[in-house]
Amino acid sequence: QVQLVESGGGLVQAGGSLRLSCAASERAFNYYTMAWFRQAPGKGREFVAAISWSGDSTNYAEFVKGRFTISKDITQKTMYLQMNSLNPEDTAVYYCAADSLAAMGHEQYQYNYWGQGTQVTVSS
Repeated sequence: QVQLVESGGGLVQAGGSLRLSCAASERAFNYYTMAWFRQAPGKGREFVAAISWSGDSTNYAEFVKGRFTISKDITQKTMYLQMNSLNPEDTAVYYCAADSLAAMGHEQYQYNYWGQGTQVTVSS
């Protein structure tokens, strides 16, 4: 069974930083592409970043390049999203996703497993 549990969201001022965590079951962590998506109020869910099962490959949405970093910790079986230089437009619920066939994809339909989400609010 694949389980994904996000944590680390909260309220931060513009320009600040947060680190999101996604604790994953062993199967997901070791064999699946994992990704972060986000959904702002009144908007659709959008891709943020993805990391390969090995952790060797990553890709990012253009709007987060240079500000966010996705990574994996083997010992903790946890994926992270380090978010720096946050702005109010980053306010959203952030979701962890995983799938064996996603191949670093940017589309929701490519991921069959999702966490419950964690709220990130950036104040101006």
